[in-house]
Order: sequence, then structure tokens, then C-alpha cells
Amino acid sequence: MATIADKRAAFRTLHADGFFILPNAWDGGSATRLAAQGFRAIASTSAGAAWAAGKDDGEMSRDAILAHLKMLVAATDLPVNADFENGFADAPADVAANAVLAAETGIAGLSIEDWSGSVLYDASLAAERIRAAREALDPDVLLVGRAEYFRAPDLGAAAFIARAVAYSEAGADVLFVPFMLDEGAVAELIAAVAPKPVNVLVASFDTIPAYAALGTRRCSVGGALAKTVWNAFDTAAASLKSYA
Repeated sequence: MATIADKRAAFRTLHADGFFILPNAWDGGSATRLAAQGFRAIASTSAGAAWAAGKDDGEMSRDAILAHLKMLVAATDLPVNADFENGFADAPADVAANAVLAAETGIAGLSIEDWSGSVLYDASLAAERIRAAREALDPDVLLVGRAEYFRAPDLGAAAFIARAVAYSEAGADVLFVPFMLDEGAVAELIAAVAPKPVNVLVASFDTIPAYAALGTRRCSVGGALAKTVWNAFDTAAASLKSYA
């Protein structure tokens, strides 16, 4: 059985060069099935976790997410990257304390986003939140700086690339700008934060080769797998209900 140190070392090695797919699991069954498929690491998904709990994305508490992460870690020997939303706090010191709690679940990495749940944090505060988390975490825990482009696309790609650069300078090991899908903008992001790796959240699986060719280090899918499963469930349930 892999130790936490083993998982964290393996996860950092995955980010050293090349490309890999980071699929998102939402329960023990999905985690073990992804491992059986041969993936080398998994990520959690806040949306998938919430749906499995009968909630909407963003409605789960910090403690519920911590329990969820502990379950995913126990389900597989694969490294787990946590979708840790906004760190469940606004102030940098509180984000740092919560990030440490997340690391104690055994995860190999975690993302901290710059969306409060209702507004984008000021860019300087968002960078301070990343810096506080990085300083509080053990060096072997990977920290992902997440700039929520899709929350305010009217600000433009350049503004979110600048945020990613600031998060890199604050200590983020990986940069992630969800749903920035224009290949030109992704190429600019990769160049701006190089040599640090970039994650792209894909909207369609068939676009993955193009992002890999650009130099993206990893592609994740967010709640896409969970949504596929729940859509199939709804269709089957509706068919069953027709016999009632």
C-alpha cells in the first residue's frame, strides 16, 4: 500500500514533464474504477461531491469536504488532488489553517480559487491567500492557484493570466484557469507562468490532444464524469417511473 509520502512524491513527478489526464472522482466507487482504468492520479470535484450528497455545488461545508477527501484518499493508492474551493475562508490566515486541515486527510495536492462564492477576491488579496497557504503547507503538498475566469469572462483572458502569474509568484506550484479554452489564450498562459505547469479543464474530451500539444501539463474534467452518470441515472429513473 502506498504511503502518503509515496503518493505526494509520485504526484510531483507527474508534474515534472510530459502530459497526463487528471480525471475527477466523486465517491469511492468512481475513485476505484478510475484507478482500475489505469489513470495515474485523480482529483475531487466539488460539484460531483455535492450532487452525490443531494446538494448543489458550493453548498457543502468545510468539514463535509474534509470527510469526503479522507474517503477518496482511503479508496485508492492513487494521489488525490483536492478541489478545495476557496479554502472555506476569506482571510489568508484562515485559508492557510484550512489548507493544513485538508492536507491532513492525506491528499497529494489542493487547489485554492479566487472566488468567494459571490464575488472575485481583489487580485492582491487573492495572491496573499495563495501565499499564506503555501507557507503553511508542507513542501511536498502541491498547491494549485485557481483563477476563476468563467465567473467573470468580461474581464478578459489577460486579466486572469495576470492573476495566474501573481499566484505563481505567491508560491502556487500549478496554475489553473477553468474554462479558458481558447488555444491562443492557453498558450499565453503557459508561456506566462513557465516553467510551472498548467491545468486545463476541458469541455470536450476530443480537445485534449490539442491542449497537450500546446504544452499543457494536465487536463481535468471537473464534474463531467459525475454529470454523465447522473444524466444516465435520471434517464433510467424516468423510464422506470413510466411503469408506475
